[in-house]
Amino acid sequence: MSMAGDLGQIHGHLNPEPNSITFIGESHQRPESVRLFRSMINEHLKQGDCLTVALEIASNQQDTIEKIGRDGVTAADIDIAPAIDHQAYRDMLDSLAALRNAGACLSLVAIDAGFGNKMRRDEWMAMQLAKRAGETPILVLLGNLHTLKRVNWDPAMVEYSPYAAEILASEGENVRSYSQLWAGDCASQARFIEPDSPEALGLLNQHLISLLNAFDYQTARGVVDGIIAWECDKRPRGN
Repeated sequence: MSMAGDLGQIHGHLNPEPNSITFIGESHQRPESVRLFRSMINEHLKQGDCLTVALEIASNQQDTIEKIGRDGVTAADIDIAPAIDHQAYRDMLDSLAALRNAGACLSLVAIDAGFGNKMRRDEWMAMQLAKRAGETPILVLLGNLHTLKRVNWDPAMVEYSPYAAEILASEGENVRSYSQLWAGDCASQARFIEPDSPEALGLLNQHLISLLNAFDYQTARGVVDGIIAWECDKRPRGN
């Protein structure tokens, strides 16, 4: 089952719940991913609820994130990994910091391990999120693979290394996970796809499991709670 629509309709499926950690997966450097993520945050804050936003930025940048919008500090001063960095991402940081500084009940948290941290990245990120888990929901933007709640690794090829979402789910946290996947370079329309659908299963195996030394999924249930598929707008143009 899928549903096409504007972002308002789609993030209705993704709305963060109290005591939850909601992962939004992405392919890095996609402006439409940032647009969806920002729309979710804005809608949540409109309801007067608090929110913790966790980002794939090294934890040693936290002090600078706290200073954005004060004393001349902007998102341009944050050290972001080149594979993740793009202008829309930094613009989002500036706008979210402005909301926070204006009194919104919003926390911005850098959770990545960063260079020189000897702990495996996903273990570090899971630990940072677990420390903050509680009544205030956490909304996390990470690369798609980090948001998988289960991977059927091939033990003959690779050592078992769970991603952040799987670590937290195994510890009993209320983890909700949604992957964003793209049909080539098209991104003019988004659809929400339910995890029980054959389409969701095919997309996960084709776009994510094909990158890993792992066996294909037989079901997407328990892996993600839904998929946001970005694709071309196939509606006929008017005359």
